[in-house]
Amino acid sequence: MAVTVVLTLLAAAEAAAQTLEPIRYVVRFPAPQTNYAEVTATIPADGRADVDLMMAVWTPGSYLVREYARHVEDVAASNGGVPLAIQKTQKNRWRVTTNGARAITLTYRVFAHEMTVRSDWVEDGFAMLNGAPTFITLADLRPRAHDVRLELPGAWRTSVTGLPDSPEGGAHHYRAPDYDTLVDCPIVAGNPAVHRFTVDGKPHLLVDVGEAGVFDGARAARDLEKVVQTAAKLWRGLPYDKYVFFNVLTETGGGLEHENSVMMMASRWATSTRERYLAWLSTASHEFFHLWNVKRLRPVELGPFDYEHEVYIAEGLTDYYADVILARAGLITAGEYFGSLSSAVASLQATPGRLTQPVESASFDAWIKQYRPDENAVNSAISYYTKGAVIGFVLDARVRQATAGARTLDDVMPSCGSRFSGIPAREATRPRSSAPRRAKSPERTCRTGSGACSRPPTNWTTRPRSSGTGSSSAPRRPIRDPARGSAPTRAARMDASSSRASAAGRLRSTRASTPATRSSRSTTSASAPTISMRASGRTVPVNGPRCSSRDAIN
Repeated sequence: MAVTVVLTLLAAAEAAAQTLEPIRYVVRFPAPQTNYAEVTATIPADGRADVDLMMAVWTPGSYLVREYARHVEDVAASNGGVPLAIQKTQKNRWRVTTNGARAITLTYRVFAHEMTVRSDWVEDGFAMLNGAPTFITLADLRPRAHDVRLELPGAWRTSVTGLPDSPEGGAHHYRAPDYDTLVDCPIVAGNPAVHRFTVDGKPHLLVDVGEAGVFDGARAARDLEKVVQTAAKLWRGLPYDKYVFFNVLTETGGGLEHENSVMMMASRWATSTRERYLAWLSTASHEFFHLWNVKRLRPVELGPFDYEHEVYIAEGLTDYYADVILARAGLITAGEYFGSLSSAVASLQATPGRLTQPVESASFDAWIKQYRPDENAVNSAISYYTKGAVIGFVLDARVRQATAGARTLDDVMPSCGSRFSGIPAREATRPRSSAPRRAKSPERTCRTGSGACSRPPTNWTTRPRSSGTGSSSAPRRPIRDPARGSAPTRAARMDASSSRASAAGRLRSTRASTPATRSSRSTTSASAPTISMRASGRTVPVNGPRCSSRDAIN
C-alpha cells in the first residue's frame, strides 16, 4: 500500500512538472575577462499580484551555508520592457510586484571568481557554472522544468553538462526536469579537452580544462574506464544514461559528486608522478562511488535535504571503497592499498578529538565543525571521512569473519541499494517531521545485507573512546602544528575546500617503512583485541599504533 501511494505521488509530481510552464534562463558572457555571467530569466507569474524568488544558500554535498546571493548584482524585473517593483525580503530572497503579469523577466549578474568545486568561475577562456550559485528560481519550489540556453563568446566552441538536451533543440540548450536536477548538474563552457569512453553501452566523458600539454588526459580516461567497470560490477549496473568527469586543472583541489557527473579540481601536474596520479584517481573513485552511496542509496535524513545524521556512512564508507576499487581495477598495488589504509588508522589514532567526539556526532555537527575548523579542531573533533572509512574496513572484516568468508561488505551495499534505492532522493515524498530522528547503526545495514554482525557495535559510532577503562580522565596535551602555529596537525586537519576531507592524500605517503605503518603492526596493546584483514600475506591491524583498551575500535 505504501509503495502504491509513493508511486502515485511521484506520478502526480511528474505530471505537475510537465504541465507547469518552465522557467527559462539565458546565460551570456559578454565580457568573460571581467569574471561576470549575465542571466536573463523568464519566470511564470500566473497572474499573481506578486511572486517570491530565491537563490540557494548552499550546495548539496558541501555542508556549509555559502551565502551565494552575495555574488549577485543588478537584480531587476520587468514585464514587456516595463520595470516592475522588486524588493529584497531576505538575504537570498526577492519579491516582485507583477501587476498581474502572466510572466516576468528577471535580469541579474553573477560575479564568478571563486575557484572551488561548489562555486562559479568565469574568465577569458572558459566558464564553470554550478547551479546553486547561478540560478534564481521561484520560492514555491513546485516541480517544474528549468530551461537553460547558453550564448557563448565567439572563441568558445563547446559546452558540456549532465543536463538533458532541450526538446526544443539548438546548440548549448538544455532542460532540467526540476530545480533539484538543475542544481545537481554543473556546466562547463569554452574549449576543454574531451576524452570519451563507453562502459555497458553508456557514454562517459572526461572533460579537462587546462591540460596545456601537461596533464595526460588519454591515460586518465583509460584508467577511469577501469574504475567505472569495477564499480559497475560491484553495484550490478550503471544508473544513468551518460556520465561526465569534469576536471578543472588549477592549483586548487577537491571533488563534489552529482547525480550523473562529478566536478573535480587538481593540479595540471597530477599525472606527472605516481603519487600525485594515485591521489587524483582516488578522488575520482570516491566521487564516482557516490553515484550509489549518497545520490541513490542515502539515509532519509539526507533526502529531502535535512543533513542531520549518518554522514559517516555516506562519506566514510565511500572513502573506504574509493581505494578498494582502485586496487581491484589494478590501478594500485596491494602494498599501496594497505599503506593507505594504515595511514587512515594512524591518522585517526593521532587525533585527540577521537576521545571527545563520536562519529555520529561528527555527522550531526557537519555544518558547524567539518567545514569550519579552528585551532582546537584536532582536539575536539574527528573527520567522519577518516573514521567512517576505518569503520567501513572493520565492518567488511567483521562480515567476512562472521560468514567464514562467504559474504563481504560487497554483498551489503548492493543489497541495501536494491531494497532502499531505485529513485533519486529528490523524488522522496516522506513528510518532514519537526522531531529529530535518531540515526540507525551500520549494524542494521550489515545484518540486512549479509546476515552477519550479531553483536551491535554501537560504541563505534555513538560514544567517544573516553568512557572506558584506563586514564581517560587524565588531561590531554593539545596538539599544535609547529609549521602553522596554532593550526591543527596535517594528519588531522579537516579540509574545508572540498566535499572530501579525503583519503586521497593517504596514497601520497604509503611507503611501508613509515613509522606509523611499522608501529601499527608491533605496538598494539595486548589488552586491546585486534581486528585485521589478511591479503597477500600481510596483516593490517585496525586499532592503530599504541592504542589502549579504552580506544580500541572493537
